[in-house]
Amino acid sequence: MRADAERLQKEVPEWTFAANGKSIHRDFKFQDFKEAFAFVCEIADIAEFEGHHPDIALSWGKVGITLATHAVGGLSENDFIMAAKLDSVELP
Repeated sequence: MRADAERLQKEVPEWTFAANGKSIHRDFKFQDFKEAFAFVCEIADIAEFEGHHPDIALSWGKVGITLATHAVGGLSENDFIMAAKLDSVELP
């Protein structure tokens, strides 16, 4: 699966592998806390619709997203699909 994950990661180049290779992560930057929070609300809607729930870290001007599939103990193709969907969210 590592070779598949590396191939899929090329489709979402702003996402990076965690040190253990079992998740992918991206930080999104914003002008302030309110914009970051609005982004979190937007991705929460996507996550609920998709049934794929990322780990989200919200701070002033930044949202960190980590994706993994707990049922398989690491990455699945769905993580990369979700990453692409989150990349398509229009940022303020």
